[in-house]
Amino acid sequence: MKSHLIQSPPSLRGAVALLRSAGLPVSDLTAAHLGNFYYSGSAAEPDGIVGLELYGMQALLRSLVVAEPMRSTGLGSALLDHAESHARRAGVQSIYLLTTTAESFFSHRGYVLTHRDDAPASIRATREFADICPASSAFMVKPFGS
Repeated sequence: MKSHLIQSPPSLRGAVALLRSAGLPVSDLTAAHLGNFYYSGSAAEPDGIVGLELYGMQALLRSLVVAEPMRSTGLGSALLDHAESHARRAGVQSIYLLTTTAESFFSHRGYVLTHRDDAPASIRATREFADICPASSAFMVKPFGS
């Protein structure tokens, strides 16, 4: 697997462009979110990005996207590993996510389906959970244990 240089933060414009190219939500993304976003490639035109929203012991994996030419290079896994390491260092015990297209990718990396009713209040209060992602999205969690 190729080594990927991962940095933070991407430019808002670059992040929005890459997310839009993959059909992912951007309506609530602001520069303030980018403190917990990581990218590979150039900040203005990233090859891949991953973002987290941290809520104490829980986090929402906000976005993970890799540009088409960089898929199947291990970049998605490298970005996810980086985000998970950051979350652990921040004291996060569980990462949650919503997906309509990548359930298999995440299940191979330790995420399991869970019921939306079991979401902690901090995750329920996010725009991603409450408004943006459809109710048909797979809701997944990866607990880190103690």
